[in-house]
Amino acid sequence: MDDFRLLTDLHKRSARQGPGGIAETTRAIELARLDHAAPLKIADIGCGTGASSLLLARLLNARVTAVDLLPEFIDILRTEAARAGLSASIDPVVGSMQELPFAREEFDVIWSEGAVYNMGFRNGVTDWQRFLKPGGILAVSEITWSSGRRPVAIEQYWQAAYPEIDTAGARIALLESCGYIPLAYFLLPEYCWLDNYYRPLQASFDGFLRRHGNSADARAIVAAEEEEIALYEEFGQYYSYGFYIAQKPV
Repeated sequence: MDDFRLLTDLHKRSARQGPGGIAETTRAIELARLDHAAPLKIADIGCGTGASSLLLARLLNARVTAVDLLPEFIDILRTEAARAGLSASIDPVVGSMQELPFAREEFDVIWSEGAVYNMGFRNGVTDWQRFLKPGGILAVSEITWSSGRRPVAIEQYWQAAYPEIDTAGARIALLESCGYIPLAYFLLPEYCWLDNYYRPLQASFDGFLRRHGNSADARAIVAAEEEEIALYEEFGQYYSYGFYIAQKPV
């Protein structure tokens, strides 16, 4: 089994595939000034197993097209939507965020929590703009430096893992240069990382290793995850996910 399939197996059993929270998604909805009563078409790109998609469908009068590359994640979302009575509001789609099957100006809202890094922030916000109606909303969370200075160890780690990491000011300036009107920004708090993501993930490691016979490949994946967690525990004050809300001009 290759690393990609192992990672999928590890993460598909979690409610979240990255840092986030119900309160933070709700806050982003409010900062985006989305009308709870108006019918909305929303694309949730890189939806994972659907934590955000389900909440958007529950809180808004929305039809949510939820897109993820992994069929296993989409299958779980489909099951959870049925369990929550939200199947009529969510359209699960297996597909690449780089080759979205959408029409120009199809959506009122483009949503993406913790996933745009797969194609890069600049590429994502630039490419997805064409799918937004004039006046439409972009809501994206992305790894962000929370300080202009940080220790060498964490700088080197993130420059190797994701060279496009940047400060909030640089991200907002990029949104402006791409033609968006920035509306709001906030950083995810620590519990979105530790309580909502890392601790449940750590609790799944033993079962994951048992499922894969404690193989060297499985142990290597757990070791990499543990390194990431340890780095956050030591250096989390210097970075988080920033939630960026912007509008396409009318």
